[in-house]
Amino acid sequence: MRLLVFFDLPTITKADKRAYTLFRRFLLNDGYDMIQWSVYGRVVNGFDDSETHQKRLSQNLPQYGSVRYLQISEKQFANMKILLGERKLQEKTVNAAQMLLF
Repeated sequence: MRLLVFFDLPTITKADKRAYTLFRRFLLNDGYDMIQWSVYGRVVNGFDDSETHQKRLSQNLPQYGSVRYLQISEKQFANMKILLGERKLQEKTVNAAQMLLF
């Protein structure tokens, strides 16, 4: 199972930029990988783990902006079509078969 986080945060003032940086660091430290600008994803081991990460995400939200969260299956993620560009290294190396090891 995968969690995807989409966000659009203001970066006008110095405080906005700091909030953006703190939120992005939280995502990286919590195991998310950048899929593309403002879209991050991570692998989880089922619904319980998903709920845990959603609570953590809710506790670390910035004050302003828009943050969205989507939970999809590994099969749905694997069926994602890339219209322009390539899969990132992390997407190429971690697949559903390797998920069984976690």
